[in-house]
Amino acid sequence: MAVPAALLPIVGPADDALVTAQRLGQWCSRAPEMEEDVALTNIALDQLGTARLLYSLAGELEGAGRDEDDLAYLRDQRDFHNVLLVELPDRDFAVMIAKLLFLAAYQCDLYRRTAADPAGGPLAAIAAKAAKESAYHLDHARLWTLRLGDGTDESHRRMQAAVDEVWPYTHELFEAVPAARADWLSTVEPVLARATLRRPADGWAPTGGRAGRHTEAMSYLLAELQVVHRAHPGARW
Repeated sequence: MAVPAALLPIVGPADDALVTAQRLGQWCSRAPEMEEDVALTNIALDQLGTARLLYSLAGELEGAGRDEDDLAYLRDQRDFHNVLLVELPDRDFAVMIAKLLFLAAYQCDLYRRTAADPAGGPLAAIAAKAAKESAYHLDHARLWTLRLGDGTDESHRRMQAAVDEVWPYTHELFEAVPAARADWLSTVEPVLARATLRRPADGWAPTGGRAGRHTEAMSYLLAELQVVHRAHPGARW
């Protein structure tokens, strides 16, 4: 069942957060050091918590009896509205960090603007909480970008390759509010410069995620995410 168009400004960011949580969860026990395992798990839980709050709000506003579990586990791929950036496979640790840096910078600005809306109501309250968490996510990704970009020759090569690979997908973040990209660039570009990384030129800009057109990777991700709920509908712990 598709989500009403009026709820897409809530469901889109919720889908971003859910898919990000799933991707970060795949790093559990695979991070380069134990402390990073814990850090990435915490960031994943933050993203999952935000997704739950947004889905719950969307379900209430929809008034069709769907709750957060229905929206997370019982929609098909075409009914998800996350940006393509978050569903991309993490080819290596550097790709994951580049994705997190770009996404967190976007989320920080989005949540701060939403929280500042005096007519925002429950959505503004959710955004205020998420903004604080996103600030930590951004700082964590920034520190790793600096560490890898301005590290060894090999870490620099991998981080530059990751930035180059992920950059085209960042344009989709700003299709709804193009002017917001300037603030995002003012956050991201100094990090890249300090990390001795080259800012890629703008060009190819894949899109479609917000409209439900996803990469092949999304089908595999959803299969893993939804398999237990769909195999045991209505189950309770």
